[in-house]
Amino acid sequence: MATKLPKTDVVIVGMGWVGGVIASELTKAGHKVVGLERGKSRSTADYYHVHDELRYANRYELMQDLSKETVTYRNNEKITALPMRSYGSFLPGIGLGGAGVHWNGQYFRFLPYDFQIRSKTIERYGKSKIPEGMLLHDWGITYDELEPYYVKWEQMAGISGEPTTTEHVGKMSKPFPTGPMKAPPSVKLFIDAAKKLGYQPYRMPSANLSENYKNPDGIERAACQYCGFCERFGCEYGAKADPVVTVIPVAQSTGKLDLRTFSNVTKIVHDGKKASGVQYVHMPTGEEYFQPADVVVMASYVFNNVRTLLLSKLGKPYDPKTQTGVVGKNYCYQVNGASTAAYYDDKEFSTFMGAGALGAVLDDFNGDNFDHSDLKFLHGANIALTQTGLRPIANNPTPDGTPAWGKQFKQTSIKYANRMLNVAAQGSCMPWRHHYLDLDPTYKDSLGQPLIRMTFDFEDQDKELVKYLAAKTKEIADQMGATKTEMHDKLATYNIVPYQSTHNTGGTIIGSDPSDSVVNNYLQMWDAENVFVCGASNFAHNSGYNPTATVGALSYRAAEGILKYLQKGGSLV
Repeated sequence: MATKLPKTDVVIVGMGWVGGVIASELTKAGHKVVGLERGKSRSTADYYHVHDELRYANRYELMQDLSKETVTYRNNEKITALPMRSYGSFLPGIGLGGAGVHWNGQYFRFLPYDFQIRSKTIERYGKSKIPEGMLLHDWGITYDELEPYYVKWEQMAGISGEPTTTEHVGKMSKPFPTGPMKAPPSVKLFIDAAKKLGYQPYRMPSANLSENYKNPDGIERAACQYCGFCERFGCEYGAKADPVVTVIPVAQSTGKLDLRTFSNVTKIVHDGKKASGVQYVHMPTGEEYFQPADVVVMASYVFNNVRTLLLSKLGKPYDPKTQTGVVGKNYCYQVNGASTAAYYDDKEFSTFMGAGALGAVLDDFNGDNFDHSDLKFLHGANIALTQTGLRPIANNPTPDGTPAWGKQFKQTSIKYANRMLNVAAQGSCMPWRHHYLDLDPTYKDSLGQPLIRMTFDFEDQDKELVKYLAAKTKEIADQMGATKTEMHDKLATYNIVPYQSTHNTGGTIIGSDPSDSVVNNYLQMWDAENVFVCGASNFAHNSGYNPTATVGALSYRAAEGILKYLQKGGSLV
């Protein structure tokens, strides 16, 4: 039987970006918060001497232990789902800070089009443009309404970037607090080539600091050293914004945050209308506890947000056959695969150096910035060149046709180690009726609870998008004067390997109608007014961008809503 603990104002499940932002805002306002993190604690000291590619990049030191909990997947309902036994397609983090510790720091606001995608698509092209089975969905909030929360996140994180001059992105009411990162020769080459083709490139906004910075909460951090160890690594300099060096210390400094690690939440306890708290297991001892609270905040990763609601029987599960229910609906991913490798015999670049968000990007073919009338897909992708640091184990770039082993492989690999650049598109992912998350009927975790099951595959829409965008990447790469370019324009059936993107979205989507969404625009559950479900699981589709900026903005919006709820209760919309 679970031990009942003293009641708190708010309990937060998951202490990554979302949990950290909300804990910071609520504790600064004087509320008592219990933060439950199922992994271990972390501080900047844990990142010292972290430049071990084998340990962190190849053996996934910062990631979830798949022998204890994983995801099962299938491409369609005719196939039996099987567990992901080793890491490949995506990399959920675990421990204090979550995936916010090991991200690259690439920062993009979603487009105004994204938040009203259904209505804007119909307005421009007519309802017939939306394919049968595609569940396009307006978010119930506009870009302009969310814009102040983007600003708040940018000021907290110290986002580095240049003033926006392109009309392809949403207007900013306040510039980024720090200037853009350096522009190495590779980035300048991309920018010059794109401009010659008539496109509008700009320096990639970055959560890797371009200069020393002190944020509005008084947190001081040092500038990026361009070491090339961002993705899959923590930053020992504190230059990369992560929850452990930004928002969590602010919450802790108030004395109002009770942070408990190794605390694995198994269910939300509720009466069908309101939650009374959460039940969790202290993993080292196996002891169970019940934490009562006035407000419950789900702030964990996409899969765990959905899974916890389903295990708790809170909200109606999505049924693709009847099109009823909402929890698990609109699971989306990221459509990558469109790229062109540019090989140089006469130029060498210092590609072993870099940063997670060092690069340049253009949005001429993102969202609805271009005419889709005669195209067989909706939305698009950003096209970018990044110099994130090519580490030696994972990166041996060689042109097609090079043997995979032997003398010629070694010679060619050495020749092109610093002579290859890649122009790539990061594509959007639209929601489909038959893409969803539910509980697996067979496989269970180490605590005996059903695993989350993913049903997903790439569609013709995605393959057409990749084919179209790949041609654009080749156009730019050719303009960059490479000796040889190789275009990649094929998208195969989705598989759990190889690594593609840790940009999983959907399952607890935002909206204005309780019949087809899980939360309102404050991320308050329609079915339980004192439960707030926050994170990329709120996305009704995925844009042609990394999700973190919008996750952060929505977190500040949710924090504001929770404060309002604690004052007066009831529905916030």
